[in-house]
Amino acid sequence: MKGKNQITNLLLACSLVLLAMACEKAPKGDDAKITEKEQAVAATGTSFVVDTAQSYVKFTGNGVGKNHPGTFKLNYGAVAIDNDSLTGGSFVININSMQMEQQGKDIKEKLRPHLLSGDFFDASKFGTATFEITNVMPWEPKEGEKSLVEGANFSISGNLTLKGVIKNITFPARVDLDGNTLKAKANFDIDRRQWQMNYGNDKTLGDKFISETVNIELHLQALKANS
Repeated sequence: MKGKNQITNLLLACSLVLLAMACEKAPKGDDAKITEKEQAVAATGTSFVVDTAQSYVKFTGNGVGKNHPGTFKLNYGAVAIDNDSLTGGSFVININSMQMEQQGKDIKEKLRPHLLSGDFFDASKFGTATFEITNVMPWEPKEGEKSLVEGANFSISGNLTLKGVIKNITFPARVDLDGNTLKAKANFDIDRRQWQMNYGNDKTLGDKFISETVNIELHLQALKANS
């Protein structure tokens, strides 16, 4: 009986270890295509203004065996709809609004200030980031391709300006229009080095290594202008 209990305890311990490892597995998003800056498109049609109280951008950075998710609020955003299709839009993201999901003294006094420092977002110089739509197409996945966003219906391209660096990114998104309310969501991965965030991306650092891949989730809600 004693031996059986020992085996049971060992299996339980192994299960807890595996569960902990699974919890720290880096989130996976769609692979965003990153290219050089492109010309923005004219936002034609009916304007919808982003509800900044209900909208946010979630990011998750990860290192060896750990994830650090956080969110940004938006200062402003607007999109346009014509014949039930998204035609354009732009957004202003408040970098200093960063809130970390994890709690604790180290998160508050060390991690968050470090992320806002020149090693990462350099918020004292670049307090906002912007995203301006350059192209919108129906989402038509290639054979065997599938978006992690259930019901994705558009492929959106836009210029993301971060730390003064402008890169164009393309990703699938789901955009739903219900009367006077528009909702949109996306989940994709970017390489932070494209925006000159290189800190910690050296595998010789061992368990101090920080991945170049950052997961981005967009959660937007907008209301018809003057509704």
